[in-house]
Amino acid sequence: MRVMPAEWEEQSGVMLAWPHGATDWKDNLLEAEECYRKIAGTISKYEKVVILSYNKELVRKSVGNVLNDNIILVESNYNDTWVRDFGPISVKEGEVVKLLDFQFNGWGKKFDARDDNQVNRQLAKSHFNGIELEDHNHFILEGGSIESDGKGTILTTSHCLMAPNRNQPKTKLEIENYMRNTLGAQRIIWLEYGWLEGDDTDGHIDTTARFCNENTIAYMKCENPEDSHFYDFSDMEKELKLLRNSNGDPYNLIPLPFPDPVFAPDGRRLPATYANFLIINNAVLMPFYNCDRDNLALRQLSGAFPDREVIGINCLPLILQHGSLHCVTMQLPAGVL
Repeated sequence: MRVMPAEWEEQSGVMLAWPHGATDWKDNLLEAEECYRKIAGTISKYEKVVILSYNKELVRKSVGNVLNDNIILVESNYNDTWVRDFGPISVKEGEVVKLLDFQFNGWGKKFDARDDNQVNRQLAKSHFNGIELEDHNHFILEGGSIESDGKGTILTTSHCLMAPNRNQPKTKLEIENYMRNTLGAQRIIWLEYGWLEGDDTDGHIDTTARFCNENTIAYMKCENPEDSHFYDFSDMEKELKLLRNSNGDPYNLIPLPFPDPVFAPDGRRLPATYANFLIINNAVLMPFYNCDRDNLALRQLSGAFPDREVIGINCLPLILQHGSLHCVTMQLPAGVL
């Protein structure tokens, strides 16, 4: 039986794509590179890191003193660095891992993604340990838009999967059936609320509500009635409280605070969120935004991961491009590398 593994299951590595001056990082490249060094160096203490490199030798110099035997540089072309949304999505059939290659169309044709869409095929030829790469390029699915509990439950949002320029004119039922067939989904939970100001993904679930284990969901909670998020996220919280796990029991819900608002130079609010954390072997990497609520969020999330170290990483450089830590990474299950 096919199932999409949970993020907390054993991993062989994590993918990254290094920022460079021909991407949207050009205006804050040095800060972005420093953030990527911190992410890559931290992950490499626990497992392998595959870094897509626009120029392997230049990236080798940029990675600098965090480079070690667990970091693998792969020269490749890519449009931008959000590998969560164009990297391979994993499933397991028994103990056999398969990698699915869905189409990425720049979050509903907002951005060019032609180079992004060749990355998985390139890696399958050279680095994926002979694992089958299933071609699903007729269906658009971004890794940040789905969460799996590893037991057949997929958590997602109507805002994203039903957004224009994704898979229309498919109905919600048709999309559900496709995920059942490809991801082995036995239950699909759709959230209707959780709009995050500044988000350009049309509502990725990995910015609002995340499985920490099959019975626990961490979610963003807004407690300030003056904040633009207050009413929508209050409605999302009500949705979450009504959900039941596969055993019919309520989920253990862990609220994460909203960080202090982060603004772009032109005054637009950016989608800073603590829910964009990454679970790796024996650790959790959590985005920080250089504000007083960072440590509160860390304490809250640590309660969900008593056996893992929770590590904060300053992601202010990433949020300037409307994404954060989970968005720039894609985990690969054990056996892939």
